[in-house]
Amino acid sequence: MVFGAADWPEQIALRLAKRLRRQPRLRLCLPTGDTPSPVYERLVGLSRDGLAPFGQATIVLLDEYVGLPPTDPARCDARLARELIDRLDPPPAAYHPIAVDELSPAAAAHAHDAVAAEGLDLAVLGLGLNGHVGFNEPGSGADSPTRVVDLAPESRAAATARYGARAAPRRGVTLGLARLLAADELWLLVSGAGKSAVLKRVLEEVESADCPARFLRRHPKLHVLADEDAAMPAGLA
Repeated sequence: MVFGAADWPEQIALRLAKRLRRQPRLRLCLPTGDTPSPVYERLVGLSRDGLAPFGQATIVLLDEYVGLPPTDPARCDARLARELIDRLDPPPAAYHPIAVDELSPAAAAHAHDAVAAEGLDLAVLGLGLNGHVGFNEPGSGADSPTRVVDLAPESRAAATARYGARAAPRRGVTLGLARLLAADELWLLVSGAGKSAVLKRVLEEVESADCPARFLRRHPKLHVLADEDAAMPAGLA
């Protein structure tokens, strides 16, 4: 599905708000990053207007850096909290970040997978320039579990250059592709002309671990929600 670049965030937010009204106890996996950020801004407004009822919903974080202090602005849990969770009225019934401060990375991955294994009604995902989904970097297969991963150079660079990390993290914890493919429904959000080339690869090329997002095509309820800047060069519109 393709939306105009100017109203893409609003349309995605409205779509999610509608889903929450239809399914108030939604168990929802959410990412962080520049792609979903404007969507969250609009969701906050819809929540305050009573149109996006998160009060009975459960939110599960998609991924988290290992080694960044809780105060680091690039932390995924901190970013989702300041952009969405802490601004919702009412707040969600439950929010599950990844316990990288309390547990070892491997134990945090195991505990977070157990939360996700209770069921995800909807997983909202972004698309990395190297084809990653969450921190399922190139080399990840469709059966990849929730785990500790070594971040690709592109992801390490983005943490500092784009997200403001004070030091480049080397590892992360991510829900694995196997867990994401077990969700009832997947939304892949793609915006901006800079994502058109990787979106074209995802849609057209054969499955392979060098572009893990291609494995999402296996899901019977995958919805690619792109703006026209990303979609038209990729041949989606």
